[in-house]
Amino acid sequence: MAIAHSDPMLAPESLLTSWQQPDIRLVDCRFSLKEPQAGPAAYGASHLPGAVYLNLESDLSGPVGDHGGRHPLPDPGRLAARLGELGVGREHRVIVYDDAGEMAARAWWLLTYLDYPQVQVLDGGVAAWQQVGGPMTAEPPHHAPTLVVPRVRSELLATDRGEVEAAARRGLLVDSRAGARYRGELETLDRRGGHIPGAKNLAWERVKNPETGRYQSREVLARRFHILPEGHPVVYCGSGVTACPNVLALARIGRPAQLYAGSWSDWISYRDRPVAVGPEHPDPDDPA
Repeated sequence: MAIAHSDPMLAPESLLTSWQQPDIRLVDCRFSLKEPQAGPAAYGASHLPGAVYLNLESDLSGPVGDHGGRHPLPDPGRLAARLGELGVGREHRVIVYDDAGEMAARAWWLLTYLDYPQVQVLDGGVAAWQQVGGPMTAEPPHHAPTLVVPRVRSELLATDRGEVEAAARRGLLVDSRAGARYRGELETLDRRGGHIPGAKNLAWERVKNPETGRYQSREVLARRFHILPEGHPVVYCGSGVTACPNVLALARIGRPAQLYAGSWSDWISYRDRPVAVGPEHPDPDDPA
């Protein structure tokens, strides 16, 4: 279940010396849940040279149904076809970026799940790139289409209730949402508050340095996830998007994890699923 690349993060300083190499493909994933058109508009106005665009809702998610959560996984065949149209193949070294952290992590996870061997996240996103003098452009990219045969790494995905509850019993189930949502005190996105019984709260924002916008060092991340016993964690959030930065951070310290893609919004779509509220296993870094 290990990620192929030794470090899933790429420093902007490193990309600055290599972005023009012909085997590199840059993927812009900027998106705002509050303003769905903001990401595409930002890309159209200015992006890294040669970057293509993947939209959270139309490319990186599938149709919403009764189950599967608010951002179900896209059909692998459809996503593979889209990547092929954009000229992003498994033969390329793919660098994904955004402006906040969670969308690029979602794209990184999906491409890894789709068996892309070389995928990294640009650490710090657009802001960090511009800080090191990286160029931006409004010019559309021009890449020849390529064939991407759909296949997936199913071992990266937790798909059923049994896997999730087994992880909880082992102390390996991670809830990536903010503490107030984990405790069931504040829920504005889903129809029911709380968390999956036994889950440990490790809010995703804390894998990033609030001063630089970049991910924390391996040493800091190792301390953050030290509360998890040995084994493969299962990670969830509200809809399978903001869980991905935690999965990415775990990969950075050599701890393969599974994503519960439907996450909380899928869990509560079943009436028989148990729900817990309160600070069962609070985030150790949460002042609340």
